[in-house]
Amino acid sequence: MKKHLIAFFLAAGVSTFLAGPSANAQAVGLVYYGLQMEEFEYRLGDESEDITAWDGDAFIGTDEFKLRWMSEGEYDTNASKFETLENRLVGQVPISDFFDAKAGIRLDSPKGPDRWYGILGVAGLAPQWFEIDADMFLSEKGDLSARLDVEYELLLTNRLILTPSAELNLAFSDDTEVEIKSGFTSFEFGLRLSYDVIDRAFSPYVGFGFETKLGDTEDLISAEGEDTATWYGTIGAKFIF
Repeated sequence: MKKHLIAFFLAAGVSTFLAGPSANAQAVGLVYYGLQMEEFEYRLGDESEDITAWDGDAFIGTDEFKLRWMSEGEYDTNASKFETLENRLVGQVPISDFFDAKAGIRLDSPKGPDRWYGILGVAGLAPQWFEIDADMFLSEKGDLSARLDVEYELLLTNRLILTPSAELNLAFSDDTEVEIKSGFTSFEFGLRLSYDVIDRAFSPYVGFGFETKLGDTEDLISAEGEDTATWYGTIGAKFIF
């Protein structure tokens, strides 16, 4: 576990160094690079859980191709362990004015054995400016799964923004070693109210979220005596370098 924690912060440090000091993605010739954290937050759960969570990415590339490293996770400060930890490395190319295709690899840890996945997906802006991120995953065990992320930014003023988000996960086969059964496996909803302090470069926010397991996955986890759903309040910040 300590190795995972050290590796994460080393990777974050390298990405921050690459991102440089400017508040926007930097350009050197035709090469762009940057770092953005959509979520960097503290969560207080409905059973007094103290969680530090993040969801961000670093990228480097051109208008035709970008290499993107994405990381998200939840760290339980009371238990001093990761609840979830996921890293993805993808290549991304434009396929239309509003959407990119992507392919790469994903590593999940630490709950159960580590899992490697191949990734194929699309990301972009759907009609009405919904941000869509849709992925298919094929694990090293041959298990196929899918994920859909949807987010929308509602501008209440030029600086005050309300952002609802949702994530739905689906598995096409069982992988009980990592507590997954076929069917819809989990759903997450969040609502965050942010204030742009420095032109989208730094935006503190407050909000709340709800996470739940679904279907046979919920039954499996419940049978093991673990919680299958939680509400939480959150305070954090978005930032871009």
